[in-house]
Amino acid sequence: MTKILMVCMGNICRSPMARAVAERAVAQTGRERLSMTGRLTFDSAGTHAHHIGERIDPRAAAALLARGYPPVKGRSRRIDDADFEKFDLILAMDRGNLASLQNICPAQHVSKLRLLLDFADGMRGADVPDPYYGNAQGFERVLDLCELGASGLIRALR
Repeated sequence: MTKILMVCMGNICRSPMARAVAERAVAQTGRERLSMTGRLTFDSAGTHAHHIGERIDPRAAAALLARGYPPVKGRSRRIDDADFEKFDLILAMDRGNLASLQNICPAQHVSKLRLLLDFADGMRGADVPDPYYGNAQGFERVLDLCELGASGLIRALR
């Protein structure tokens, strides 16, 4: 089984959106067409403790539902030490969160850390911006970028 963790700051906007997008991309591609053996699973977490236990931001949920994604279940959580061992790939939504992950990641697992948009054509090193303090268009933009990143991720896993 290959396990991928999506990480943003609070785990209520970007990372749950990225998880939902990636899960649907895998379902649409068909697991049998991916080059890895076994199952491919996703989870999400945050680097900060501001929103632990909260559900996905209603604006993020609305953006996902408007594009036909299923409702996101679960509650936000903070990344913990066990995640670095448990997950095969840990994808940060922006360089700030990537730096936070690098600061706490055990040396033997640093190679697992990447940016989601490193997988999108022409977007290596780019950030998925935090839409939390913005409007609905910001959530739409995040969803666009998550779709690009997930599509590239699936291509890379083939």
